[in-house]
Amino acid sequence: MTTVISVRFRNGTKTYYFDPHGIPVNTGDDVVVETAQGLEFAQCTQGNHQVEDSQVVQPLRPLIRVATDNDRNTFAYNQTREKEAFEICQRKIAAHKLEMKLVRVECSFDGSKIIFFFTADGRVDFRELVKDLAGVFRSRIELRQIGVRDEAKMLGGLGICGRPFCCAQFMDDFVPVSIKMAKTQNLSLNPTKISGTCGRLMCCLKYEQEAYEDALKRMPKNDSFVLTPDGPGNVSDVNVLKETVGVKLDDRTDGPRRYRNCEICVLRNGKGGREGIAIPTKLPDRYVEERKEPLFPAVISDYTPESEPPAEEEEAPGKEPRRRRSRGRRGAKKPAGEPAAKEAVVEVRPAVKADSKPGEGRRRSRSARKSPAPTDSVVPKPAAVAQNSEAPRKRTHRGGRRHHGGKPKTEG
Repeated sequence: MTTVISVRFRNGTKTYYFDPHGIPVNTGDDVVVETAQGLEFAQCTQGNHQVEDSQVVQPLRPLIRVATDNDRNTFAYNQTREKEAFEICQRKIAAHKLEMKLVRVECSFDGSKIIFFFTADGRVDFRELVKDLAGVFRSRIELRQIGVRDEAKMLGGLGICGRPFCCAQFMDDFVPVSIKMAKTQNLSLNPTKISGTCGRLMCCLKYEQEAYEDALKRMPKNDSFVLTPDGPGNVSDVNVLKETVGVKLDDRTDGPRRYRNCEICVLRNGKGGREGIAIPTKLPDRYVEERKEPLFPAVISDYTPESEPPAEEEEAPGKEPRRRRSRGRRGAKKPAGEPAAKEAVVEVRPAVKADSKPGEGRRRSRSARKSPAPTDSVVPKPAAVAQNSEAPRKRTHRGGRRHHGGKPKTEG
């Protein structure tokens, strides 16, 4: 076992092992380590821990020190210098009319070397460009041509799935991807659907390739001759994820029927004739889905109260139904202490003659209002009104401005 620390450079995803030389380092600390390119500023992703000797590539580079405030200031100054170098190099590329795209600029920790990363379709003669950059920065200049995948990893971004690029987030190295993987997973071969932002096949095609290959070993191929619980037939399609197959039965013309992989017996795998194939008389058993008990019992159905509420009393057949409570005045509240129900008061109004004019039987004099209403069905008219029905009525106040006028004169 070897004691090491894991560090990561810049915003990369790959980690490297370094020898701490007994210096305690915590996760997240900034450190200065020695590399083949000289001193470099990095971040510790895992503190002192032990790994197998087979996982360590000898010779193991040492840890110089835990970063100080002066080291962090130097690193910040180098980042400012990288931005200036990027702008200057773009102007120089345009002046020399070179067909290349500048991607990134990195400056070494001690400032002795500046590395320019670029992409291009072919070879580029950048000797004159190197001379101009060396005269401006007075440092060692190095230009490196990278591919489109490395460019996407450096720049980052969002893929068609809406998540950050896998290469810029957690992938250490690029994995080989081929069009055969898309065919195995039964994906559309449209380049715009299976290609990433970099223009190459998506790296995520590799993630499920092993699962598809393992499932295809258990599934029959298309046009295979199989025996189902309903009889023999040929396989029309295969669903690898659900592990089901569509079979066109010999004695049915209503289209293929869907069966599970465990329900069929393969008599011939792949295309071919049926000559010499013995069809078993016993048909395979159908798949019966087992009912699984729920992990958690139903809380409402399993709960039984300690004391059940009393049942509502049924009304006797001869008993009068309960009367509805009158609404009363709109907005009036029920005073406290008032009984729940009161006896209904029935008001007896005098009857109106059949030959009376509209509104005659409803108006009474003030003295008649104070006296109790007669109980007879016919209300006699006042004498004055009976003798002269055309006598003018007394004007009463009905709201608004009161009219101060004299009393109307009556004859006799």
